[in-house]
Amino acid sequence: MPKMKIEGSFVALITPFNQDGTVDFGAFRTLLGFQEQHGTAAVLIMGSTGETSMLSPEEKHSIIVETAKMKTGRMKFFYGCTNSNTETTIASVKFAQANGADGAILAAPSYICAPESDAERFFLDVADATSLPLGIYNNPPRVKTDLHWENLLRIFRHPNYVVHKESTTRVGQVAQVLAGKPDVAVMCCDSPNLGLVVPTMSLGGHGTANMTGNIAPAELATISRPWTSYGDAQAFSQTYLRMLPLLHFTYSAINPVAVKSLMKALGLPAGDLRRPLRALEGEALAQGLRIVRDLGLAERYGYTIAGTAIGRAA
Repeated sequence: MPKMKIEGSFVALITPFNQDGTVDFGAFRTLLGFQEQHGTAAVLIMGSTGETSMLSPEEKHSIIVETAKMKTGRMKFFYGCTNSNTETTIASVKFAQANGADGAILAAPSYICAPESDAERFFLDVADATSLPLGIYNNPPRVKTDLHWENLLRIFRHPNYVVHKESTTRVGQVAQVLAGKPDVAVMCCDSPNLGLVVPTMSLGGHGTANMTGNIAPAELATISRPWTSYGDAQAFSQTYLRMLPLLHFTYSAINPVAVKSLMKALGLPAGDLRRPLRALEGEALAQGLRIVRDLGLAERYGYTIAGTAIGRAA
C-alpha cells in the first residue's frame, strides 16, 4: 500500500464532557463535523489538548471505538496512544488499529525522562510491533525527553512513520529534518512564542499540528497549507498576521485551558475541564471573547457572544 500522506491542518481536538463529567459523544460528533466542514485534514483525539492524562483506560477505549464510527473518509483520525512504557503503548496502538484508527501519535513516555537513545528505541519498538501509521510528537517541555534531528531522521526511515510534530524552539532542528528529506509530513505546533510556524512553512513544511483550529478551523487550514506558489505564501502571511492575537490567546494558559474555556463561552459543545484544571474566568476569558469578536469569527462561525460581559459591551 502507498504510504499515507498528510498535509494541511492537523487539529488536536478537545475532549468534550457532559455536565456529569462523562465523555459527550454527541458533542464529539458535532465537533468532528465542524472540523471536516472547514477544511481540516486530520484530527488528533486524546492528545494533550484532549486531556488524555486525565482519562481512564476505559474512557480511552470508548473514545477510540465510538469516534472511529464517525469517520466519513474525508478527514484522518489519529489517536494519542502513549502510555507509561513500551509494552502498554504497543497495546494501545494495537487497540486503536483494531478499532478503526487511521493512525496514532506518540510522545516519549512522560516522567521517566528517558535519554535520547532509549527514546529512539521506544519509537522503533512500537513501530516494529504494528502496521498502523504513526507520528512523533517531540515535546520536551511536556515529557522532559528531547530528540535530536539525527535521532529523528533515523526513526523516520521506518516505513510506519508518516508525521513529525516539532514543539521545540529550534528552527535549525526543523531545517535539518527537512534537509534530510524524510518520507513524513513535517509539522509544528501553532504557538507563536515557539516561533516555528513561519520557518517551518517557509522551508517546505507540510502543515501545522494545532489547537487553535478548534475555534478557527478555516483560518488554520489556510495557515497550514504547504507553499506551492506565491499565492500560498501570501495567503499564509495575511492570515497568520491577522490571527496572531488568537494564537497567542490559546497559549495564554496550559492547554487546553484557554481554548476549551473559550469554546464553551462561544457556545461550542466543549463541557468543563477536568480537575485540577479550571476554566478561565473574568478578564482572562473576556480577552478571548474580544479577540473572537474583533476577528469576525463570531459572524463567520455563528458563535454566540451575547449575554457575556463582552457581548453587552459590544
